[in-house]
Amino acid sequence: MKIREIRALDDEALKKKLEEVCKELLELRFKAAIKQLKNHREIPMLKKNIARLKTVMRERESGIKV
Repeated sequence: MKIREIRALDDEALKKKLEEVCKELLELRFKAAIKQLKNHREIPMLKKNIARLKTVMRERESGIKV
């Protein structure tokens, strides 16, 4: 997900998206633990998406205009 797409979401959609991505990361970690994960690059990509989501949420809390 690109940062422009994330900034276009409203606050409620941001929270829902963050929950979805965190659940997906948990599932991928379980798959990796039992050696069923095919693409190992998905885990770092999801972590970056979580960081982007949290950054936008924090910007809105702080009142930072971007």
